[in-house]
Amino acid sequence: MSQQSLHIETIGQGHPIVMLHGWGVNSAVFNPLHADLADYQVHYVDLPGFGDSKTVEGDIDTWVDSIMAQVPEKAIWAGWSLGGLVATRAAIRHPQRVKALLTIASSPCFMAREAEGWPGIAPQVLAQFGQQLDQDLAKMVERFLAIQAMGSETAKQDIKQLRDLVLAKPLPDAIALKQGLQMLAEVDLRPQLDQLMLPWLRVWGRLDGLVSRRVPPLMPKPNDLINDVTLTKASHAPFFSHRQAFSEAVLAWLKQVA
Repeated sequence: MSQQSLHIETIGQGHPIVMLHGWGVNSAVFNPLHADLADYQVHYVDLPGFGDSKTVEGDIDTWVDSIMAQVPEKAIWAGWSLGGLVATRAAIRHPQRVKALLTIASSPCFMAREAEGWPGIAPQVLAQFGQQLDQDLAKMVERFLAIQAMGSETAKQDIKQLRDLVLAKPLPDAIALKQGLQMLAEVDLRPQLDQLMLPWLRVWGRLDGLVSRRVPPLMPKPNDLINDVTLTKASHAPFFSHRQAFSEAVLAWLKQVA
């Protein structure tokens, strides 16, 4: 595996932050945050096979290791949605390398587990995305972008802006999309969460259509290390639809942990 297989845009000076986007998109979704995070050295990663990054075959641990090979030690890892799952796995897998963890609209187990009473995405929804991958990739990505903003007061505007940013880069590789879907369907980090002994900020959108509002109460309880912020009118992309409130909460936390 090439050490430079991933495209990472590094902006700013200060404590390093690794930023990971969600499924179906690329690091351009974070462009609106560049000014807010100017006091930090932010490494905006295109996940394997997304944006300008080459595909890296393997599972979530392969993705974690490929990112880890190209980012500084003792960085704060931040991830949105699927990116949050990858960042959480990085913190579990390499605790000495991750200083703090920020997860945004992200679950440790995205698939619903009805027998366990765990809320999540219905299996048939992920299956539909898998089928659409083979039919019309661009249309499937646009449909997924629409779901990101459902419920938000500014949904129409958010979807257009998201689409414009995301489609400025190459469409994701079909292999990478399937890898990501498999992670969303199969990865379950819940049994490992008690291994996390680091500052952890979890940001939720109360109107999120992909990560249910029933997930936060089932997570490890807030304590000296763990903090929750819920944006009551936000959906699955709170950093996008409610940037000011999101940035205020995150910057206050970063001042404490960086």
